[in-house]
Amino acid sequence: MKRLWLLSVVVLIASAATVELPKADAVFVHGHIYQTPAERKRLAACEETTGNSAKRRCVAPDAIAVKDGKILGIGSAKGILETYGDSKTEVIDLEEQFVLPGFNDAHLHLASGGFLKLNVDLVGVRSLAEMKDRIAVRVRTAAPGEWIKGRGWDHLTWNVQELPSRQDLDAVTAEHPAIFTRVDGHIAVANTLALEAAKIGRDTPDPPGGKIDRDAQGDATGILREGARDAVYDAIPEPTHAERRKADSLALAEASSWGLTSVQDNSSWDDFLVYEELEREGKLHVRISEWLPFDASVEELKKRSTHHDPNDLMLHTTMLKGFMDGSLGSRTAALLAPYSDDPKNSGLPQYEQGPLNATAEERARAGFQLGFHAIGDRAVQMALDAFEEASRSAGAASGAAGPRDLRFRVEHAQVVTPDEIKRFAQLGVIASMQPNHLLTDMSWAEPRLGPARARYSYTWRSFLDAGVALAFGTDYPVEPLTPFRGLYAAVTRKNEAGTKEYFPEEKLTIDEAIAAYTEGSAFAEFSETYKGKLAPGYLADFVVLDRDITKVAPAEILGTKVLRTVVGGQTVYDARVVSGKTRK
Repeated sequence: MKRLWLLSVVVLIASAATVELPKADAVFVHGHIYQTPAERKRLAACEETTGNSAKRRCVAPDAIAVKDGKILGIGSAKGILETYGDSKTEVIDLEEQFVLPGFNDAHLHLASGGFLKLNVDLVGVRSLAEMKDRIAVRVRTAAPGEWIKGRGWDHLTWNVQELPSRQDLDAVTAEHPAIFTRVDGHIAVANTLALEAAKIGRDTPDPPGGKIDRDAQGDATGILREGARDAVYDAIPEPTHAERRKADSLALAEASSWGLTSVQDNSSWDDFLVYEELEREGKLHVRISEWLPFDASVEELKKRSTHHDPNDLMLHTTMLKGFMDGSLGSRTAALLAPYSDDPKNSGLPQYEQGPLNATAEERARAGFQLGFHAIGDRAVQMALDAFEEASRSAGAASGAAGPRDLRFRVEHAQVVTPDEIKRFAQLGVIASMQPNHLLTDMSWAEPRLGPARARYSYTWRSFLDAGVALAFGTDYPVEPLTPFRGLYAAVTRKNEAGTKEYFPEEKLTIDEAIAAYTEGSAFAEFSETYKGKLAPGYLADFVVLDRDITKVAPAEILGTKVLRTVVGGQTVYDARVVSGKTRK
C-alpha cells in the first residue's frame, strides 16, 4: 500500500458520495514521520512537477490516523483530521518529534534478560575481583543453601584474560551452590557445591557437544562448555510461577522502553504460558513470536503450535530453533579451520550432518519454519546443507499448490565464506543477525579468526548486496536490549568510542539498517504484510524518538531516547509519565 501523501488525494477519497469513510479512534499529529528512500524520492518528484514552491501540494506527512489498532491513513494533520476525525476521535500531539515504525527484535531471550534482573548481574564487570564482589553482595542476603545464579561476565574485557574457576567462586559463595553464565550464554563457571550437585567429578565424561574443562590433575576447573552445563542447570530448582512472571514482566517493560513493539523470542514453554496469562489480563504490550525447540518431537511441536491461536497478532509460536555450535567468545563456535589463536581447537559442532538433515527434513515436511544458531563457518555450512535437504523434501510435499515459502533462517551467521553467502541467496535463507555483537567482539575477533577469515565476519553489506534478506535483533541479554547500539554498529562498524574500525566495507546506510530492524524482521516472521511499515492497513505500531536518527551524526545515534512507544494505536510507554511528568 502506498501512503496517502497528498492532501488532494485524501480530499478526493472523502468526497466520494457512495463511500462513508470510517472515523479514527485516535489521530497522532505533528510528528516528523520517517520516510523510506523510495518515499522521499516520490515526494521530491512530486514537488519538482508542481513548480512554484508556493503552490506545492506535496508535503511530508505529519499525522497518523488509527482505528481498531491499524493505520487508517497518513498525511497532513489538517487533511487527516478532516477526513478521519470526529468529536469522538482522540488527538495526540507528537510535538514535532521523529516517528519510526516500531522496532521488531528478530532474536532475543526475554526470560533470560528478566531473570538477569533478579539474579546476579555480571554484565560489565571489569575484573575477576569485581565479579567476586558482586557475587558476595548477593550471598549476604541469600537463604541458607540457596542457589546463587547470574550471568554476564566476559573475561575478554579483563586485564588478565583468564577464565574464573570453581575455587574463585568457592571463596565467596560459602555453603551455596552457584553457577554463573558467561555473557554469550555458551559457557558457565560453577563452584564446587554445584559440581557435586550435578555429580560432575574426575571420572565424568564429556557429554556429546559439550566439554568439562579440567586441570592438570584431571579435576573439573568449574568451566563447563555448551552441553556440559546441562547437568548443573538440571540440579537447580525451578523458579516459582511468581518469580517467572516477575522476570518476564521486567523484560517486557524494558522492551517497551526501548521502542520494541514486536520481539521474536527464545524462552521456555513456561514463559510462553506466562505471556498467555499476561495477555488474558490485558497486560501484554509487546507482540511476541515465540520459538519452539528444534529437538522436540514433531508430536510435541504440533501440540504446542496449536495450543494458542496462530493468528493472534499479540502472541503465537513460530519457528523451530536449533543450535549448530556455540560462540566465538568461548571458542565453541564451529569453524572449518582451527582458531588462529588456538590451533588445536575448531569449536564444538552440536550435530552430525546426517541426523541433522533427517531431523530438519521431518520438521520441514510437518510445516515448520526452521532457524539455526550458527556462528562459525562450519556451523553455517551444516545449517545450509540441512536447509537444502529439507527444501527438497518440503518442496516435494507441497503438492499442487506449489512450493512452500520456507524462509529458513540462520541466526547470527557471524563467520561465513563467500561461497556460503552465495548459497544463502540461492536457497532463499534469511540472515538473522545482531550488529551490536561487533561492538563487543571487534577487540579480539580478528586475532581469533585471522585477517583473511575475519574479512568475512559480520558481513551485512555482502549479504545485502547478494540479495539475502537481513533481519536484525539484539540477542538480549547477551547484548543490551537497545536497538540504537545495533544501528550505530551497522552504519559505522566502529567501537562506541569511535577509535577502532572493523572492515568498513561491510557498513550499511542508516535506511538499510532501519529496514533490517523493521521490514526485514517482519519478513523473517512472515508478517511483512501488516508489520514493519507506517502505511494504511498496517498495524499502528510505532516509536517516537528524541532525534531524527537519519540525520544526526552516527555517534549521536547511541544517545537516542525513546519518548513514546505505541502498539496497536495504544501508548504502552511514555517517557514523561515514567519520569513523573504529565504529557499534554
